[in-house]
Amino acid sequence: MSIQKVRIGIVGAGGNVRARHAPSFQAIDGVELVSVANRSRASGERFAQEFGITTVYDNWMELVEADDTDAICIGTWPNMHCAITLAALENDKHVLTEARMAANADEAHAMLEASRSMTHLVTQIVPAPMTLWADQTVQGLIDEGYLGEILAVDMRATQSNFVDTEGPMRFRQDRELSGYNILNMGIMYEILARWIGQANKVVAMTKTAIKQRKDDDGHLRAVTVPDHVDILCEMACGAQAHLRFSAITGLAPGGEVWLFGSQGTVRVDMGGTKIYGGRRGESELKEIPIADEKRGAWRVEEEFINAIRGIEQVKLTPFDVGVHYMEWTEAVTRSAQTGEAVSLPL
Repeated sequence: MSIQKVRIGIVGAGGNVRARHAPSFQAIDGVELVSVANRSRASGERFAQEFGITTVYDNWMELVEADDTDAICIGTWPNMHCAITLAALENDKHVLTEARMAANADEAHAMLEASRSMTHLVTQIVPAPMTLWADQTVQGLIDEGYLGEILAVDMRATQSNFVDTEGPMRFRQDRELSGYNILNMGIMYEILARWIGQANKVVAMTKTAIKQRKDDDGHLRAVTVPDHVDILCEMACGAQAHLRFSAITGLAPGGEVWLFGSQGTVRVDMGGTKIYGGRRGESELKEIPIADEKRGAWRVEEEFINAIRGIEQVKLTPFDVGVHYMEWTEAVTRSAQTGEAVSLPL
């Protein structure tokens, strides 16, 4: 049986595209990387040479409008995801976009609505990958009632380094490029929502430790994305969740998630890639083994191509899920700015 050929153009050849997407696409039979457009012609040519791509475009619109591709892989900063996605769909191209979905909730909604008007095209967001190894096991424990009623959640994704006082301005610190996405909170919330469902109310407080940094041209600019955020969420399942994300917590332990229930407790150690649990009547947590068949792994590109070929549907991550986490992300900033609780959906 013949394999459907899929030709892919890459807009934005960043680190994840180089490390993950490009080599994974090239490992799939019948998939060809045919073109690239990067921030500069020179960087695009370097990427093309590295991966054997024949065509380098001077700008992303030329690539999207060309008839030499079937699908577009977007690896730019979040501020460009919406514009490129809308143009790709208008030009009848499937879309895989890097996370986070967009710069804000309005852009995410525009992307979702456009995808719903082009149902023959596949649209996918690169999913939060840090707990793929744990997701099936955690979800299984919840489904079988190991926790009982979920009462409280404590999620922490902090960095062990002390605050960088001299470093240059990075795109994640610039709201014009990163949008409302603060640190890694969106990617971590996506994981939490996989396990226990969505939030319906948010209260947040943020801190910006370093107010100004120099950009690539040496100009001093205001840092517009916080370095630290504490969030309280009322979850739709009834639990209350506390989430902390930080770039200023020197010597802090690695990321972890605690799920506290009426009958049991589960701790997910993301740094050690282990799950621990204990139930009512037990005196301490014990490691919960992860069956080999439940240990998930990265298969983003395979899922995208299979969806195009009609073999499977996109589960990680469809656009409607992205819209919710972008609304939640924006709600965090709205709450921090106003000092008030923000209800979801917006």
